[in-house]
Amino acid sequence: MRIHIGADHAGFELKEQVRRTLDDLGHEVVDVGTYGEESVDYPDYAAAVAHAVADGETDFGVLVCGTGLGMAIAANKVPGVRAVQISDPGMARMARLHNDANVVTLPGRHIGPEVAAEIVGAFIGTAFEGGRHQRRVDKIGAIEDSAR
Repeated sequence: MRIHIGADHAGFELKEQVRRTLDDLGHEVVDVGTYGEESVDYPDYAAAVAHAVADGETDFGVLVCGTGLGMAIAANKVPGVRAVQISDPGMARMARLHNDANVVTLPGRHIGPEVAAEIVGAFIGTAFEGGRHQRRVDKIGAIEDSAR
């Protein structure tokens, strides 16, 4: 599986740990940065990952900032992206099952590496259920189309 990952300075440490976990599991990880703890602007990394997802360059995106909230807001500005801030594995499964979410954002200042690994594992390991949920995801797409 190909996964794009990015973080700002507040999410750098957790991003590095998640990247190593994904590498160890044999996934192809594309790290768009940041590569240190110097202050940077999270929308830059959210945009890079979100565009890779929307353009079909990658299977999933993982973004990390202090709360995961800013990354989710920024990533969701890219049509075709359904980014969700997740802080527990059960929510990650539901985001995939019912919402066909394709980007997970993590709160780097609020969860540890073990929980992050469980969240990302649940997210990428859960297939979209489709059925009645497809109709709802299609409606999300229609909202995007109407805003253009």
